[in-house]
Amino acid sequence: MYAAAPSGIRPRRAALALGVLLTALLAAGCAQPGDDPVWQPGAAGGSTSAPGAPTPTRTPAATPEGEAKSVSLSATGDIIMGNAPNRLPPGGGKGFFDSVKDALAADLVMGNLEEPLTVDTGTGKCGANSTRCFQFRAPPEYAAHLRDAGFELLNQANNHGYDYGPKGYQNTQRALEKYDLAHTGAPDQITVVEVEGVKVAVAGFSSYVWSNSLVDIDAASAVVKKAATMADLVVVQVHMGGEGADKTRVRPGTEMFLGENRGDPVKFSHAMIDAGADLIVGHGPHVLRGMEFYQGRLIAYSLGNFAGGGNSLSNNGRLGWGGVLKVSLKPDGSFAGGSFTSTYMNSIGKPTMDPDDRGLGLVRQLTRTDFPKTGARFDDQGRITEG
Repeated sequence: MYAAAPSGIRPRRAALALGVLLTALLAAGCAQPGDDPVWQPGAAGGSTSAPGAPTPTRTPAATPEGEAKSVSLSATGDIIMGNAPNRLPPGGGKGFFDSVKDALAADLVMGNLEEPLTVDTGTGKCGANSTRCFQFRAPPEYAAHLRDAGFELLNQANNHGYDYGPKGYQNTQRALEKYDLAHTGAPDQITVVEVEGVKVAVAGFSSYVWSNSLVDIDAASAVVKKAATMADLVVVQVHMGGEGADKTRVRPGTEMFLGENRGDPVKFSHAMIDAGADLIVGHGPHVLRGMEFYQGRLIAYSLGNFAGGGNSLSNNGRLGWGGVLKVSLKPDGSFAGGSFTSTYMNSIGKPTMDPDDRGLGLVRQLTRTDFPKTGARFDDQGRITEG
């Protein structure tokens, strides 16, 4: 039986909701090395998640009569706080995010958690004689560092979410929930949080079976269409694209890495916005990529490396540059402003504010090159406007 969109959904949502089976509840070419544009430092001038998952709420702020109130969302790229047992930050990781805490502040703070928070489950994916195999984990209590930094929702849809098997994945969810942190990324999982009286649905996608599919665009679109019936705003977290220092460019077509299909970032992102997404937050290549607007919605194709505690991620050159994306959206999904703040990973992999704005400079140049007509525009302070 098909039903019309629930009351209160804005017109764009209502159109998308028609034909959605509301009784079916959801359960719980490639870049070439050496062709990057040249840039020099200084050139910048209620939830359907797993049982027990928290649903953060906030008190709505007063808004002048007749004015559509916007909410601010911040997001980062890849987060690894350390690699137990021998490559953990000093002091048990206390103060790990102190340098960037103010930059993260928003009504909803999101990050891509690129490692399980678990004890050793005995099911690590890398064998004793493995080569080019990387597995990560941090102690479950490190979820407290995410909470203390201001994070409220973490994405698990990435290639390291299952580094310690299903038990490690579940342990991560429990660790996050213990510190009142929401999570998203499991198959058919849509996590709804309420911020400033606005409902935000977040779903995570990757090319791995433990997440919503990045490769099956029809299935992914169905998840986003469902999310659009559940909330005012829809955010897609997606781990997509090849990896490496030379993978900063965005071009149409499927990207492969080590024989894996890492999706078609442009096709996927546009399709998700057509399905009802209001913001696309990309990560996965371990480097920053450009940003564009499509149908008035912002796509950040990769936010790069944010944290690599214990030197678990390379901080060599552009691999060490990341940033904080902050976007303000009105309840109808329209863009109300944004900014990009440059960070870098210091000598021990901690995220650190970057006074040289290297990340901003790179993102501006890549955006101009890859999206000359649709690209976002950045001023010298990192403020984002639609071109």
